[in-house]
Amino acid sequence: MEAPDFWDDPEKSQSKMKELKSMKDDVATYAKLKEQYEDIETMIEMGYEENDESLIPEIQQMLDDFESTYDGIRMKTLLSGEYDKCNAILRLNAGAGGTESCDWASMLFRMYSKWADKKGFTLEVLDSLDGDEAGIKSITFQVNGENAYGYLKSEKGVHRLVRISPFNAAGKRQTSFVSCDVMPDIEEDLDIEVKDEDIRIDTYRSSGAGGQHINKTSSAIRITHFPSGIVVQCQNERSQHMNKDKAMQMLKAKLYLLKQEENAAKEAGIRGEVKEIGWGSQIRSYVLQPYTMVKDHRTDVETGNADAVLDGNIDIFINGYLKWLATRSE
Repeated sequence: MEAPDFWDDPEKSQSKMKELKSMKDDVATYAKLKEQYEDIETMIEMGYEENDESLIPEIQQMLDDFESTYDGIRMKTLLSGEYDKCNAILRLNAGAGGTESCDWASMLFRMYSKWADKKGFTLEVLDSLDGDEAGIKSITFQVNGENAYGYLKSEKGVHRLVRISPFNAAGKRQTSFVSCDVMPDIEEDLDIEVKDEDIRIDTYRSSGAGGQHINKTSSAIRITHFPSGIVVQCQNERSQHMNKDKAMQMLKAKLYLLKQEENAAKEAGIRGEVKEIGWGSQIRSYVLQPYTMVKDHRTDVETGNADAVLDGNIDIFINGYLKWLATRSE
């Protein structure tokens, strides 16, 4: 930073500043962990010396805080993927089931919004389509924060909800599905060739929040990639040009991930493994009636506190997924 030409390239200097902050945060967290450990030891010694059992609840609380900080560090060490540090782009699509599925999509969007808020991350909606009666048919949103993609890649797949539907007059239990797609917001220009004849670019009028400007202009962009069947949409930016750039960036990221997946499948085939879970498979079930439980079918991590999960407490599943991934790659 003391180099005379450090600020000549603003983009590069900002990246370095971000890297420095991350390293400082890691060192500060380690120092906090060390201090917590020493404080716990001191309290235990004090309890023994004074034979004071009333200190036990306080020591337990200190230990819980220590484990929480430790788990945070451990989760970060498991984020070794090429684009784990990137922001994340998520797309939720309501499955069959009409209003019930659309309501489930809005519940999941709220869950991720709450999680992002707890992490101090920001969230911006890139594209959305409301349900006919209630909820959301589809929504694409970006979560901005350090390692956002590394954490949220665990959410890719189909999420299943079982509950007594408020939209069902008979009060019967109903099962709904919502698919969640996750990709990194890769800012660098990926070496992915997209031929003009392979895509169709459509413009349409933006809907939803955004004021007068967004409702009067056909600035929203949809890009369809014929060979892969991938469709990306963006209506968040103020100009058609910016929406097109963002949509193209999203398309390239998805094509890059698809290529990685195909390569991994080939390697798995050579090794004779057939355990890989497909992109479209059910990854997690949320049961609200007749009992409450949320279970991840890949890692077997589960909790009975479904309300807390839907309020954004999903780190238990993210942590379990990252550990599961680490053991699979060993």
